[in-house]
Amino acid sequence: MMAETNEFPDDLWEQCSDVELPGASSRLKSQLYSRLVTTMGNSGPLVQLSETKAQGRGLCVFEQIMEVVPSKAVQQFHYCNVCHARVLGERVEHAPVFWPNCPYAEFQS
Repeated sequence: MMAETNEFPDDLWEQCSDVELPGASSRLKSQLYSRLVTTMGNSGPLVQLSETKAQGRGLCVFEQIMEVVPSKAVQQFHYCNVCHARVLGERVEHAPVFWPNCPYAEFQS
């Protein structure tokens, strides 16, 4: 068992990406994801978009637009907080969300 710590492991996403929640609703998955990312953001800045892309992860359409902005603060902002896909994903089961590389869209399938 891991010792208690307030830090997330660097490979947390990789540890969670293979986990399937067959009984969990898309709403619950969306709510858990939102809470996880918010908690990570509260403990420190998120990874810059350029680093995320360099690691081979896809960017959603809004992240792709903001990637060209030179501000480090803008690149570390969690765009899901202001996206309609998050709101729909957390409140509507099988929400009509189809953005490529959007975690909330992936939870709907």
